[in-house]
Amino acid sequence: MTEALVLGGGGVAGIAWMTGLLTGLADAGRDVSGADLIVGTSAGSTVAAQIGSGLSLGELYVRQTDPAYQSPEIPVELDLETFGAQFATALSSGGSVTDMRRAIGALALSASTVPEARRLSVIEARLPSHEWPTRDLAIIAVDATTGEPRAFRNDSGVPLVTAVAASCAVPGIWPPVTIGDHRYVDGGVRSGDNTDYATGYDRVTVILPLGSVEAFPTDRPFADVVASLRAAGSTVAVIEPDATSLTAIGTNPLDPETRRPAAEAGRAQGKGLEIVWS
Repeated sequence: MTEALVLGGGGVAGIAWMTGLLTGLADAGRDVSGADLIVGTSAGSTVAAQIGSGLSLGELYVRQTDPAYQSPEIPVELDLETFGAQFATALSSGGSVTDMRRAIGALALSASTVPEARRLSVIEARLPSHEWPTRDLAIIAVDATTGEPRAFRNDSGVPLVTAVAASCAVPGIWPPVTIGDHRYVDGGVRSGDNTDYATGYDRVTVILPLGSVEAFPTDRPFADVVASLRAAGSTVAVIEPDATSLTAIGTNPLDPETRRPAAEAGRAQGKGLEIVWS
């Protein structure tokens, strides 16, 4: 049986919560981190790379909960109402989904952010290893100019840190990442989870720190993607935060102070969670 693990977006809080959840599942004898394929989008790309680093889930958990081991982050004061209004303006011209992605990319390219090099240093510090693992990872980002998605893998010729930084480049918050002649933004611009990249696997586990609501226009709603996977013969389980985890993640998932509470809530949720694939 082939297995895929899909890890969605959710900022530094999402990274911590997913790490805690996976650790809690392993604590309870339900480890899903050894999947044949891991699809990582934004925060999920960080967790995917961390899982493949050679550190145990317990060690990765400590890196989220112990200040002595936490990586340095750049604090962000995120006002979701203002953030949403910026994108509503960018998308007001309408057009196809690809057109709207291009509009978001244009917003990202014109935004005033920290320098790209400084952002790359943050991602470097997050990852225990900067080498692609031998296991199959798909790190999803979107070309800021064309609006087309790209899945980076270990044979793409792109450094792991650069691929993860591209997938985590939230438009308007972090700088688009330069890869060759292109610049890339967050994979969540296409889909908050990109679950369709798991097509063809027998069992698919989808972990969504922010739930299944899409922040940006998408070709296919999440429910339709899951239905298609099931129709093709896959069994699928979808895991979202429980009430305690939602409180821990809070209203600003980019706040580094959410890491410890989100990881602890995720671990507690994982320990008590029975996964049902259907």
